[in-house]
Amino acid sequence: MSCRLGTLAVALSIGALAAPAQAAQPDFSGVWTWDQGSGAGRSNLAASWPKDPPLTREAAAKVAEYRKLVEPNGDTPGGFCVGSGMPASMLGSGGYPMEIIQRPEQITVVYEAHNEIRRIYTGGQKIDPRDIIPSRNGTSFGKWEGDTLVVETIALKEAIDQTSAHSADAKIVERYRLTKDEKGNRILSAELTMTDPAFYTKPVTVTKTWRAVENGRLMPYECTEPEWEDHIEKLRQAATEKK
Repeated sequence: MSCRLGTLAVALSIGALAAPAQAAQPDFSGVWTWDQGSGAGRSNLAASWPKDPPLTREAAAKVAEYRKLVEPNGDTPGGFCVGSGMPASMLGSGGYPMEIIQRPEQITVVYEAHNEIRRIYTGGQKIDPRDIIPSRNGTSFGKWEGDTLVVETIALKEAIDQTSAHSADAKIVERYRLTKDEKGNRILSAELTMTDPAFYTKPVTVTKTWRAVENGRLMPYECTEPEWEDHIEKLRQAATEKK
């Protein structure tokens, strides 16, 4: 545990360094959906994790064991109302849109799928590593390099239940930029690199683009609600049968 906290302390001291204030920082605020355009450098629906990623032998064995366990029934985390977690939430999120709320000290990303939320701390916050609990989305710190937002995510839980499987020591770096297409529509692009020596023999890099949905909004996502409604209906039926 002490080694783990030591690693986090070093990473946090690096991640919490905020770049000096920039005069031309773009505003990423708004609702974004998968970019389906065919322009140069733009994605086709979503970024794709390599079909044959450079997994280490140990990681490949873990992933194979997991898939053997769940594939007969088609079980997935989403089927049990578990959010995707990073980097899957950023790369796919089931095709659902996302909303970005930008403030100087924090950028909040809300994914419609599972109501997942990411907080990217951009105000130079110093967080005691003992206050960080590893999670599926990890802890993210951002800084500006000109008009590019650079985000580093650490403190992830090991995840073998997503295509982009990773260990608890994985580090993810994203580089976000705002541009416009030939019609003047806002386009958000990101290059994501995950470094994880425990799971990958080399870093993996993918790109993703989104298109702004002007005046857009996210819809409610409550995957447990149908199950709850079914439960209430069963209680009603049982009560009726007792009469």
